[in-house]
Amino acid sequence: MSQASGVGSLPPNAQSGFVKQVLSGDAVVVRGQPKGGPPPERTLALSNVTAPKLARRANVQNNIPESKDEPFAWDSREYLRKLLVGREVKFATEYRSNTGREYGALWINEGGQVQNVTELAVGEGWVEVRQSGARQSEELTKLLQLQEGAKAAKKGKWNKERESKAVREVVWNVSNLGMFVERLHGKEVNAVIEFVRDGSTFRAILLPSFEVVMVAISGIKCPAVNRDDEKDSPEHALEARYCLESRLLQRDVKLLFEGVSNQQLVLATVIHPAGNIAELLLKGGYAKCVDWSMAVVTTGKEKLRSAERYAKEKKLRLWKDYQPSSVSNVPIKCKAFSGKVVEVVNGDALVVKTPDAGFQKIFLSSLRSPKPKENGGSGSTDTSSHSSSQRVRPLYDVPYMFEAREFLRKKLVGKKVNVTVDYIKPAQDAFPERTFCTVTRDGINIAEALISKGFGTCLKHRQDDDQRSSVYDDLMASEAKAKKNGKGLHSQKDTPSHRVADVSGDLAKSKQFLPFLQRAGKTVAIVEFVASGSRARLYLPKDTCLITFLLAGVSCPRAPRIADGPGMAAEPFGEEALLFTKELILQKEVEVEVEACDKRGNFIGWMYVDGKNLSLSLVEEGLSKVSPQADRSSHGNVLYAAEEKARAARKKLWEDYVEKEEEEQEGEESKEEEAEPSKPAERKTNYQEVIVTEVLSCNRFYSQFVDQGPKLDQLMDQLRSEFTLHPPLPGSFTPRKGMLCAALFSDQMWYRAMIERVSPKKDAEVLYIDFGNRETVPLSKLAALPSSYTGLQAQAKEFYLACVASPPDEDWSKEAFTVFRDQVLNAPMKVNVEYKSQGQEYVTLVDCEDDSDVGESLIHEGLVRVERRKDRRVTSLIERYIKAEEEARKARKSMWCYGDITPDDAKEFGYQK
Repeated sequence: MSQASGVGSLPPNAQSGFVKQVLSGDAVVVRGQPKGGPPPERTLALSNVTAPKLARRANVQNNIPESKDEPFAWDSREYLRKLLVGREVKFATEYRSNTGREYGALWINEGGQVQNVTELAVGEGWVEVRQSGARQSEELTKLLQLQEGAKAAKKGKWNKERESKAVREVVWNVSNLGMFVERLHGKEVNAVIEFVRDGSTFRAILLPSFEVVMVAISGIKCPAVNRDDEKDSPEHALEARYCLESRLLQRDVKLLFEGVSNQQLVLATVIHPAGNIAELLLKGGYAKCVDWSMAVVTTGKEKLRSAERYAKEKKLRLWKDYQPSSVSNVPIKCKAFSGKVVEVVNGDALVVKTPDAGFQKIFLSSLRSPKPKENGGSGSTDTSSHSSSQRVRPLYDVPYMFEAREFLRKKLVGKKVNVTVDYIKPAQDAFPERTFCTVTRDGINIAEALISKGFGTCLKHRQDDDQRSSVYDDLMASEAKAKKNGKGLHSQKDTPSHRVADVSGDLAKSKQFLPFLQRAGKTVAIVEFVASGSRARLYLPKDTCLITFLLAGVSCPRAPRIADGPGMAAEPFGEEALLFTKELILQKEVEVEVEACDKRGNFIGWMYVDGKNLSLSLVEEGLSKVSPQADRSSHGNVLYAAEEKARAARKKLWEDYVEKEEEEQEGEESKEEEAEPSKPAERKTNYQEVIVTEVLSCNRFYSQFVDQGPKLDQLMDQLRSEFTLHPPLPGSFTPRKGMLCAALFSDQMWYRAMIERVSPKKDAEVLYIDFGNRETVPLSKLAALPSSYTGLQAQAKEFYLACVASPPDEDWSKEAFTVFRDQVLNAPMKVNVEYKSQGQEYVTLVDCEDDSDVGESLIHEGLVRVERRKDRRVTSLIERYIKAEEEARKARKSMWCYGDITPDDAKEFGYQK
């Protein structure tokens, strides 16, 4: 087409306007200049020409069926769209039809020349000259000449060879929109915006597939236009729509598919060379950020939030009445800091040790931790179902709260984190002032990681609430992913339950658990609470129980205690000991070795932190003194040596120590003995005959009393006879930890046993209660114990050798164990209870054949050491044992083979400071 073919002059009544939209190849919508609002519009059809008709979707309400494109209808419309939309034009109305439709002509300025649009369209072959009823004129003649030229050149619709391919297959309704968007998620799709419903919603046709979809711009929302009466629309709704129409209506764009709304609208970001329309709408105050939609935005979230903040600050349009939320004043230096996490509080708060050695409790911004579900079905927890006497424990009873706490505990406790304060909520009602922060470690946002695992949800803020996380959109996106993947709280599976037995303070339950914990040796535990330097509350994952644990071997000063009344003041250095222990073990995994249980149901034993004895650490820091019970332990020598060093360095408890105190104390003890000569100091003996049935260490064993033997033999014979006559049915017995049962031993005989642990491998660890030995037994070899066989108490009694301590060297300890076992196992012996400590009986063990003291013989052979006790009842026994130890040392027997192993600064050498 030559430029000259469309050149023409303008009539006197020509007006100026801008083409808003092309309806078809022969009709356009022209608008004027905006003045205080959206400008007026006029629809103008090109006179003397007809374009192929475009397809129309069915209208059920008006009974209009669906129609298809006439050949070349889309190409005709596209030619005019690309030529005119958004351009300034001159137009003149020539006449108006009976239906009120205006017909006329359009002119554009092309290269400095005014060109008639009708002539251009005819010359390109996209419209046909209408001759019926038309008056002959110079203009009509020119159009017919242009048409003949287009036909001869087979331009546009006159190319019959392309006619079959010039009809679109329009998909008006996309089936299964969710799968459709999932297939295109994250991809940029070419599209033309065909209709704008409001400032953030439009209809688009995708190219080249010609699928028609309704799209909502991701992340924002404009006021909706009233479809029934546009004048009754919310304030700024028409302005927002015009803002979008004037820039994008019938423009070529790319849509980045990001999601589907509940109203079945495609959520997408519009990509256009001129910029992001969402940012423009927000910056102009035409739109607001929408949190639920912002969660699907893949790029540029911060730009959208920044644009909205600009409109808020300037109070533009929708924000004209905006008032910032009241935010507590936070000093600049405190807005960001680093610290070490010392405690995780449930699943949404942390206690952080700040650089100034203080402790600050902070909450994770915009995070909602797991909460109890009311009236739930499967997997729900109804807290109202708890009886008044049953204590509700949110950490274990609320679904996923334990998982959330454990996730944070394993990731953060003892680790350095970066903290950014987002907002502070002042004290209100029963809640104190709370500081909400964004916490990161190694560049990872902790709240975002927690939400992505489904262990928490993003808090839904009001639209005008500025008190939220600085990365709120990332939290929303993480929650959307967790929902999609069915993680944690969003899972359709049954919620995990934690059946935790709380035995703290319950003497009966503690006694039941004690044998298992003693035999288990070192057990992994999680420290849930620290009450003082030597008292803690532990959770044992393997046994799923909560216990109160006291450190053995030390006496720690009392920590401050707040009771219902005025509370209890701390002893000197009690608070320091509490803080030391708290920072060292709180919410960390430790190893514990239970030895005994006190009268209040508290377990006593040793705790190891990263392999080091906590009792020893307290003594080394001068925060605890060694208690007399340490004399009976293999740790006693190490503890006393550490105490001597702390005393010499005048640490903490020893800062005011004076040497005379010890001398005065010894003098007072001697005076008391002189003043009370009538007190019985002689050793009492009452030997009982026993058979040693199991040896556990070089000073610990099980035995049966000989006088109870006939009863046990009779019971065993009856039990085996009954099981022979009525064999138990395999699989009929369901074992549980702590149950009494009958177990088939490796000698194919049935014995009474107690279940210590049930393994997933279909076997169980049992303790044979009448002999003291343990064995792993297949579940098929366990049976229910008839009630008639439970009356006789367990015949295996546990004893410790009195005044005998294990050698400090592990190899010699094993050697002592072997010799002791070979000497006493299954042999007739006599025991005499010398004293009791922490529920355990300490005895002398005498061979029935020669009345030799087994403990003394072990000491004489240099296999064990003497445990020195300040107990006058066993003074003569200890003196005898010390004499045997001196002989072994001089003869360099066994562990004394390389000389004296006693530390040079021990009291035995008269070492004094």
